[in-house]
Amino acid sequence: MDRLTGMEAFARVVETGSFTRAAEQLGISRAMVSKHVMELENRLGVRLLNRTTRKLSLTEAGASYYGRTTQIIAEIDEAEQAASRMNLQPRGLLRVNAPMSFGTLHIAPAIPDFIAAYPDVTVELTQNDRIVDLIEEGYDLAVRVGKLQDSSLIARKLAPCRLVLCASPAYLARRGEPKRPSDLAGHDCLDYTYSAERNLWRLRGSEGEIQVRIDGPFRANNGDTLRAAAIAGLGLIICPSFIVGADFRSGLLKPILCDYRPPEFGIHAVYPHNRHVSAKVRSFVDFLAERFGPRPYWDDYLVEMDAVVLAG
Repeated sequence: MDRLTGMEAFARVVETGSFTRAAEQLGISRAMVSKHVMELENRLGVRLLNRTTRKLSLTEAGASYYGRTTQIIAEIDEAEQAASRMNLQPRGLLRVNAPMSFGTLHIAPAIPDFIAAYPDVTVELTQNDRIVDLIEEGYDLAVRVGKLQDSSLIARKLAPCRLVLCASPAYLARRGEPKRPSDLAGHDCLDYTYSAERNLWRLRGSEGEIQVRIDGPFRANNGDTLRAAAIAGLGLIICPSFIVGADFRSGLLKPILCDYRPPEFGIHAVYPHNRHVSAKVRSFVDFLAERFGPRPYWDDYLVEMDAVVLAG
């Protein structure tokens, strides 16, 4: 027997003074209500109700048990209502995981605006460049940049991730500016070590995809580190526009080979597949999708510098 169902049937009998009226409120038969109460008494080993043909009355044990029972049922009702409210109104702790560079540059600055809109939500942001297990590590959602792996997670695209080939004006003045992809073989190219293909850059132009083997004096597993090296004049980089977009306006970096584009990826929010997505997760994903969108603000600089860098 379901213990809670027995407790609720007993409480309704006491409150209505009738097995019949209790059955009507619970939407079950009178016989079933009587069975629940009898099984409850058998499990407890005490009589809870004195039954006569004219009325019902509580035994001493029944009165004590009824007082505790009503408290328990009230607490359960309150817990269910609170959980239901959380699914309607964003509230509670929201644990978010994001990559280092994108998290620092674009997620962290967005959080104050989100909290201002949803003051009942507390955000905990963790940043790293590894793929975390959301369920095992207790995250509500993650923001991921690049090609998504097959998984059971729900994914929503927040923005495109456009890669840009660029270098500092000082480097280009010293080594010359590449005019065609084949020229890259004679340049210092700084590679991203988390790339699926080391020492290989792919560019797409009017003639299709071109693969270029590259070499250089430095490689790193972080886009901000490669950006700093490129600004210092160490070599060429392919880097997401969300990292280097502002550097084109300031003149620290210059996009090159603009008729050839590296592959474009996506920036996604991913979260576990639950039938009921919590309001805090839903509101945060909606907020980021609206804030970034298909032409995010960090690509405004690319439009001003050279429109062909933007994908269709």
